[in-house]
Amino acid sequence: MNPTPTKPAPNRGAARIPVDLRVTLVTDRGIARAAGHELPELVARAVRGGVTCVQVREKDAAGAAFLATVLAVAAALPAGVTLLVNDRVDVFLAARAAGARVHGVHVGQSDLPVTAVRALVGPDAVIGLSASSAEQLRAAADSPARVDYVGIGALHATTTKRDAPAPLGLAEFARLAAASALPAVGIGGVRAADLPGLRAAGAAGGAVVSAICGAADPEAAARELAAAWAGTP
Repeated sequence: MNPTPTKPAPNRGAARIPVDLRVTLVTDRGIARAAGHELPELVARAVRGGVTCVQVREKDAAGAAFLATVLAVAAALPAGVTLLVNDRVDVFLAARAAGARVHGVHVGQSDLPVTAVRALVGPDAVIGLSASSAEQLRAAADSPARVDYVGIGALHATTTKRDAPAPLGLAEFARLAAASALPAVGIGGVRAADLPGLRAAGAAGGAVVSAICGAADPEAAARELAAAWAGTP
């Protein structure tokens, strides 16, 4: 079965690199270590299993430590896998200046506005934006700065993000995704069983944290997620 294509934002051009969001891994160092994994090795194994995009999230790390993590993850990734930095535009810029293969940022509603982010990262970088309401989705689509995709959530209750909004459920996600002019990724407690429903709802992919970071075998967990998205046993 062919993957669902990622649709570009209207009137502002597509992302300058292909962004395959089908199985997006958002990292959590604490969960990974509790499961016995170091982050670069976990990410490499997850990509072998079918992860198509990696977002490095380090909510509590200082800038230097965050940068070191991004550089290590970038070195572990094969070409063709999109690497994004969560929230910290400065860390993305530093990683890019250091020569790392890093492609963009994902920001939230309380982070820098996307107009400022776009001015800082330039026209070729990917920008993802979290959204949980129709108003936020309209603002993302209408922004004079190109937003490449939106992360809609939380799909379910989640403990991996302290400021996560209330759970939407699949029906509300489907309503919001249908109304969005941008590619949408479901996030928040997402598991393999959710991916067929997300795809049917028009999502460009599903973003997971614990389903891979907390798995005993990250490669097998990613393979299960990829198969669930594709609709194969």
